[in-house]
Amino acid sequence: MDTADIVIVGGGSTGCVLASRLSEDPECNVVLLEEGPRDWSPYIHIPGAYYKTAQGRLLKRIPWVATQERNDAQPTMVQPSVLGGGSSVNAMIYIRGNPDDYERWEAEGATGWGYQDVLPYFKKAEDNNRFCNDAHGIGGPLGVSDVDHIHPLTRAWLQACQQSGMPYNPDFNSGDPAGCGLYQITARNKRRSSAATAYLNPARKRKNLSIVTRAQVTRIIVENGRAVGVEYTLRGKSKKIRASQDVISSAGAINSPKLLMLSGIGPADELRRHGIEVQQDLPGVGQNLQDHIEISLVYQLNGPHSYDKYKKPFWKLMAGLEYALFKGGPASSNLIEGGGFWWADRSERMPDLQYFMVVGAGVEEGVETVPGGNGCTINLGQIRPRSRGDIRLASSDPSDFPKVRPNYFSDPYDLEIIAQGTKHAMEIMQQSAISKYVEQRHEPAPGRMSMDEIKAFCAAHAHAALHPSGTCRTGTDPMSVVDPKLRVHGVDGLRVADASIMPSLISGNPNAVCIMIGEKLSAMMRSA
Repeated sequence: MDTADIVIVGGGSTGCVLASRLSEDPECNVVLLEEGPRDWSPYIHIPGAYYKTAQGRLLKRIPWVATQERNDAQPTMVQPSVLGGGSSVNAMIYIRGNPDDYERWEAEGATGWGYQDVLPYFKKAEDNNRFCNDAHGIGGPLGVSDVDHIHPLTRAWLQACQQSGMPYNPDFNSGDPAGCGLYQITARNKRRSSAATAYLNPARKRKNLSIVTRAQVTRIIVENGRAVGVEYTLRGKSKKIRASQDVISSAGAINSPKLLMLSGIGPADELRRHGIEVQQDLPGVGQNLQDHIEISLVYQLNGPHSYDKYKKPFWKLMAGLEYALFKGGPASSNLIEGGGFWWADRSERMPDLQYFMVVGAGVEEGVETVPGGNGCTINLGQIRPRSRGDIRLASSDPSDFPKVRPNYFSDPYDLEIIAQGTKHAMEIMQQSAISKYVEQRHEPAPGRMSMDEIKAFCAAHAHAALHPSGTCRTGTDPMSVVDPKLRVHGVDGLRVADASIMPSLISGNPNAVCIMIGEKLSAMMRSA
């Protein structure tokens, strides 16, 4: 049986950070186990190939339990399965949420995770190519940069946002996200800066760090109330590795609770139902599931005014040559260059809606192309959902997907907010700065819509933003799973570190937050 000091399960954003930072101590032997392959695919590293990674084989499609009538096929929760996790396949948008998110964490029991506590770790991670101030850092592993190639349609949409009353915001991560502007992305020198490239690649030559890909962890080994290692399969063979110090589950908000439950840690009645021996009764494991939910509005353009023209072989070749020769042009863009944060509910102190201008139709799954082939998409999401779901085991077989029940719109407030945001997004597209490029709205169909019709459209066509979180939440109450040092209650030597530990979902894309979690936990562990 192999041995290590620390075994990390999951090579996603948090796991990569932990593996790199903890192995900086040459006396600490670290093993990182990732179920997916290495990040070899060239599509991962070219920003403009995001549409390939968003639809490719580096993703697992986990069915969720629908809670409403839908017009589409069985809905799925898409999760990455590749070294780097979401940071290798996402749209690279760098967002931290807002300060109130972290003050809410503290109020919910995550002591020491307030905004001023986490800000140093955001800055420690960051190597920003524009900012260096109280909110931003330089010299860190993670490249954060402006998108150099901004499509004219993005600029027109931002002008339309301003015509609709949204001010221009030069930095969504300053502490005040309100307004419209250009996103910064996790990229360096016009290549994706994933957690794998930023943190693992510089650490690969360390003798005390082992990275094992295509390793599916099936169980955490618990002996006498302590996690002492894991079982996993590799190339069809069952293996074990012991950990003398810690086992850290960084498998994500769906797989971390699944792994805990398979290991006998979770709601006792649920475990017994599947014939699993109870090691620790923790009723909060798999509860508190949260996710952003989004609407996509698709517009047909009256000419080749978007990146859709690069679907044609000639223009695709031109874009490829420009990137290969000069690292510039459309392929250096993440295709979602602009966005915004605004209010539906003015009683909220911070914006409760997030907008994304996608300069094309059919870029993401579920969005079909438009007549004439030239379109654009406005995505928007309700970013502080009140609805809560859960994750349960389908069986005791590790190869079976868990039962994922997001319960989207179970709180009617969420549907009300996203419908108001949809109405505002339609109003933006009617402004003169952008409407001159628009032939007609494609989805939903053209024509005026009442609020009741907008709500019905949102209920039927909303899709997951794929930001699951909260299922092993931090706190000290009976329904929490980990304490503020991310140690699993009642099980020594076991921690969870990924989006599952968030008490509540942050107001925006969570990847930067997962990297911060890795930075903060590794600092706590090394200083202990």
